[in-house]
Amino acid sequence: MRFSRNGSVMTVDLHGTSAEQARELLLNWLSHSPESVTELRVVHGYNRGTLLRDMVRQELTHPRIRTKLPALNPGETRLILK
Repeated sequence: MRFSRNGSVMTVDLHGTSAEQARELLLNWLSHSPESVTELRVVHGYNRGTLLRDMVRQELTHPRIRTKLPALNPGETRLILK
């Protein structure tokens, strides 16, 4: 997992994590994320990242998430934050 920040956008790469590890990581980060971050780009992969993609797009919920958007890259999901 790697985090990087570019202005108000954070990116996390979930390659190499299980769905449960990724869920815990994302929920913890969302609970403690700075208010200045307005978007989290989650890189979950495409070919073998479907389990992570489905967890992020269909199962992940948190009060900070306003909406979820698929990115132009099919291996990425954008979380727009409140």
